[in-house]
Amino acid sequence: MTTPVLALGAWLKNRACWVDGEAVHWSVLHGDLRDVVACTALEASARELVEQHGRPLAIAHDLHPDFHSTRLAQSLAAEWDIPAVGVQHHHAHIAGVMAEFGCSGSVIGLALDGVGLGADGTAWGGELLHVSPNGFERLGHLWPLALPGGDVAAREPWRMLASALHAMGRGDEIVARSRAMVGESGARMIQSLLDRQLLSPMTTSAGRWFDAAAAALGLAPKQQAEAEAAIALETAATQFKQAIPTDRAQITATREGVLDVRPLVAELLNARTDEQAVSEAAAWFHQALADGLANWAANAADRHGCSTVVLSGGCFFNELLKRRVQLQLALRGLRVLLPQSHSCGDAGIALGQAWVAARQLPVPQRNEKEVVCA
Repeated sequence: MTTPVLALGAWLKNRACWVDGEAVHWSVLHGDLRDVVACTALEASARELVEQHGRPLAIAHDLHPDFHSTRLAQSLAAEWDIPAVGVQHHHAHIAGVMAEFGCSGSVIGLALDGVGLGADGTAWGGELLHVSPNGFERLGHLWPLALPGGDVAAREPWRMLASALHAMGRGDEIVARSRAMVGESGARMIQSLLDRQLLSPMTTSAGRWFDAAAAALGLAPKQQAEAEAAIALETAATQFKQAIPTDRAQITATREGVLDVRPLVAELLNARTDEQAVSEAAAWFHQALADGLANWAANAADRHGCSTVVLSGGCFFNELLKRRVQLQLALRGLRVLLPQSHSCGDAGIALGQAWVAARQLPVPQRNEKEVVCA
């Protein structure tokens, strides 16, 4: 039995999706929902998909209550008298790949991106998940970083370097390493926020660790566009063509499943500042991070009896990271799946939302108007 579901995506690079069994119909790409034009276009697309393919039995959306896509989903669900289903962001990233490949069993999911609201109400973004058609379990996450000043930290990688220093117990270095970029008072303000744990929500975001690494090497301390620092780090890494030593810092997971990325940034802080040295350090960072991630996921697969690992989230636009993680997992004998027919970023997340909602709301049990799958 199939369950037709309309999914409205998240916030960034928004795109809606109507799914019924193996039939998948996408809307146009609307872009980020900070733009009123994109918000209006999303509603028009949602209504058009329903006109073309019929009324769904549920509408899926992100867990974040303030996203326009969430509010629109709840409004349309009330209008059409059908359930609205909240789906955790990273669960949806992995579920979209499972939908594409028709996975009927459980997988280990590695979801790496900038941010998504977690099931616990905090900002996730570096997640190790065990996902089945019936739901997901969070097995682990990257070492958390504070966001000094809140969301602005995602636009100013120097703040994430300051946060990494604080997480390493080296907060007394923040002013010396930051004053040239933002001045003495700005650097001291951020150090104070971190010391006092004020206006500094925590995140497990892989994207913010890339920001910290880029800033540690003097790359894009401030960025004008999304992922500019991560792209600068990858670009520098691709310029290094030699073999990379493997006897430097490595990362491992704690007993609680937290992958500790701090040693990698600590190593970058010791790098020379000439172009060749920066390139080598950036390449080493990618290799060491990818090896740590692959080992983390492979060990989880062993523990849970899974033979498949799914990779998704915007960080896998990074070709160096993606190829190295794939290689290391394949060497462990694991099947590795990534999105092929849709984006690994948020432009493809609606497919996963729909897949999860369809399995949470079988036709005979569609009585609740608001269901959260977390």
